Amino acid sequence: PGGGGMSGDYDDDEGDDPWHLPVTHEVTLGGHNKAVVALDVDASGARIITGSLDYTLRMYDFNGMKSDMKAFRELEPQEGHPVYSVSWSPSGEAFMVATGSSKAKLFDRDGKTLGEFVRGDMYIRDLKNTKGHISGLTAGQWHPTDRYTAMTSSEDGTLRVWDCENILQKTVIKPTLSKPVRTSVTTCRYNHDGRLIGAGLMDGTIQIWSVSGKFGTSAAVGQVLPPKQQMVEKQAWSYVSRPSQLIKNGHEPGSDITGLAFSKDGNTLLSRGMDSTLKIWDLRKFTQPVHVFGGLPCAYANTQCIFSPDEQLVLTGVSAGSQDDAGALVFLDKARMQVVRKVGMPGNVTAMAWHPRLNQIFVGIGNRKTGSTRALYDTTFSERGVMIGAVRKPRQPNPFDFQPPLLIREFDPNRKRRRDRAETDPSKARRPDPGKLAGHGREGRIGTCAKTLLTQHILKTKGKLNAVDEMQDPREALLRHADKKDEFSLFTAAYKATQPKPIYAQEEEEEEEGK
Repeated sequence: PGGGGMSGDYDDDEGDDPWHLPVTHEVTLGGHNKAVVALDVDASGARIITGSLDYTLRMYDFNGMKSDMKAFRELEPQEGHPVYSVSWSPSGEAFMVATGSSKAKLFDRDGKTLGEFVRGDMYIRDLKNTKGHISGLTAGQWHPTDRYTAMTSSEDGTLRVWDCENILQKTVIKPTLSKPVRTSVTTCRYNHDGRLIGAGLMDGTIQIWSVSGKFGTSAAVGQVLPPKQQMVEKQAWSYVSRPSQLIKNGHEPGSDITGLAFSKDGNTLLSRGMDSTLKIWDLRKFTQPVHVFGGLPCAYANTQCIFSPDEQLVLTGVSAGSQDDAGALVFLDKARMQVVRKVGMPGNVTAMAWHPRLNQIFVGIGNRKTGSTRALYDTTFSERGVMIGAVRKPRQPNPFDFQPPLLIREFDPNRKRRRDRAETDPSKARRPDPGKLAGHGREGRIGTCAKTLLTQHILKTKGKLNAVDEMQDPREALLRHADKKDEFSLFTAAYKATQPKPIYAQEEEEEEEGK
């Protein structure tokens, strides 16, 4: 095998490009606080999802996006766990997220949770008998053609194939190991039609399984059955161990294999490693690499490698500098085995995707302090995608705009206690008066007679024993007896004959002094 390396600075040539790479224009999809290590675009090219080490996932809709390039939804799939892999279903109606936890999650197109894979029993020694992973996930991918199947890999040393409709495990894959030591599976990948499964292990081996035909044997075969009373559920999943193809020391043992990629013809395999190499393999002669590209440092264990839509070029990301503030997207010629172009980026380049319909390249970059997604396109050869929002300007603020302040309801620990007290208060609860049935001295009743009890009168007047004339207005007291036959009318009856019409005294003007 030949060896190739990188030379020169990370810059862009301004001359004619025979490859017509869509890198003349660039927009930024920001928002993350750490490196973007996972991204995927749906088959229709309408939406993109990005995952970062800041535990968040962002969803972008090209058709509804403006020039500010803001995400329409942000969510945290697993609290406190970074996002390592995202993958759309072939129909684009759902996507899967693999985080640092042992359970992958499924979401619909709008970000609503559809389900969560089961976690296995960590106390079972043989991992083929568990219902799920017991350690953190490292990668995951939805089946390229089957909308009900997905695959995940984990640090527990297994790959698992899942039924996404019933959220159940279908197959457990335990790679073949040279030593009886649990070895982490660092990456996994389907080929374009899902008939091959590739995996990279921490010990440097690359293993491939053929899924065509009957895949695996029942995991219940050879199992010692417990008594009938203790039988809870039969192991319905299958089990696979021996791979179809295996290469030892594919990469340096002890370093992560960060990414794999199959060609459409099924004859070529790409492998990217933390040992600063990218290797091209011929699966028809899977004994040694066809070519090794060296001098490709990477800072994250999720650095990917992909083919261009016509599979003439190979793309991968590199890191440069000790401060993690620079990197590049590298284009490699598959036939000539040489570097074609390098596009510099302000951060470590980790995730990437080249959508064939849009003819746009999406690159996930970042470091320990910031992260973003760069979309590269060409106004002549690219179409739709980020170009729709790049020409839309966001609405400018108006002086008459008004937004009410956000009202945050404070938590009151005594709220329940006051509510219970109010329910027992008759005046607030509006309970009917129980009357004499309540008994003497209960329900607020002091006595049965309201006129003769002095104690009740004192309580009602709050201890004020005032005379009636001191508490009432004199005029109101007189008018109260008008046109009434009572003891007061005896003193005014004589005026009805002599003075039927009342005559009031006229107001006299005061005489001025000096007259």
